[in-house]
Amino acid sequence: MYRFEMPRQVKSDYHGYQTFIDLANQTKEFVFEDIVIDFEQNTWFEANLCAVLGTIISNISDLNSVELINMNSWLENILSKNGFLVNFGGQLKIDFHQTTVKYQKYKVTEEKLIKKYLDEELLQKNEFPKLSGLLRKKIGESIFEIFSNAAIHGKCTHVYSCGQHYPNKTPARLDFTIVDLGRTIKKNVADYLNSPIDGVDAIKWAVTEGHTTKQGSHPGGLGLKVIMEFLKINNGKMQIVSSDGYWELVRNEISFMSYVNSFPGTLINLEFNLDDKEAYYDIQEGLSIDDIF
Repeated sequence: MYRFEMPRQVKSDYHGYQTFIDLANQTKEFVFEDIVIDFEQNTWFEANLCAVLGTIISNISDLNSVELINMNSWLENILSKNGFLVNFGGQLKIDFHQTTVKYQKYKVTEEKLIKKYLDEELLQKNEFPKLSGLLRKKIGESIFEIFSNAAIHGKCTHVYSCGQHYPNKTPARLDFTIVDLGRTIKKNVADYLNSPIDGVDAIKWAVTEGHTTKQGSHPGGLGLKVIMEFLKINNGKMQIVSSDGYWELVRNEISFMSYVNSFPGTLINLEFNLDDKEAYYDIQEGLSIDDIF
């Protein structure tokens, strides 16, 4: 039996994502192993990160058994409301306070279901920043393209997502995390440029407007321009982890770091500032997104 001890705090930050890199790398060679993920020391686990944990567990559980133990009652309650623990014999609880964005695993071909999920679970939340119809549509399309990239760039079959509203944080925020275990940004960019590149530089290249590794009938880059511009004026945050690279946009500031080991796919976390009471809308319907900002 192999026991992985979840740290005391696991947040949506560089150190929190390191936890999942450790779990993925320590278990990647296991076959027919009993893996126990122990939450005994854990006092804070950000529920949107179920997307990351679920992705890794799904990958290693094909040839191994995985069990979650010693989860405190507060966390168990939240992960029962967002649907994560249903996958481990738990029961689904009603989220009366509507603070969760459901944990989901979608086939990349399930486009209609993904769009419905984004609209109902995320964009229509009462606490979500106020958007005009056109802007809401454009932001929804931008987030949907992150899911599409799992198929187009990652060449994988499934994508995972989960979100959580943190009303008691300052500022109040909503984090939404999307994960796939397909080809990493580093692999795609290195192949496209036909040159070695580290994870950070690969992410920086990929988020640069006009850069793309897509071929043929799939024009465009990561499709993040709209959501990035919105998060800047919303004073929100975006984080990308892929291979050994970590990239973060906080308000208008970009920072990046490297990991010693690699995340075996791509993780994108969107953090919306819910204390932002501005109403965002286009000057007139029909303007391009460039005119909105």
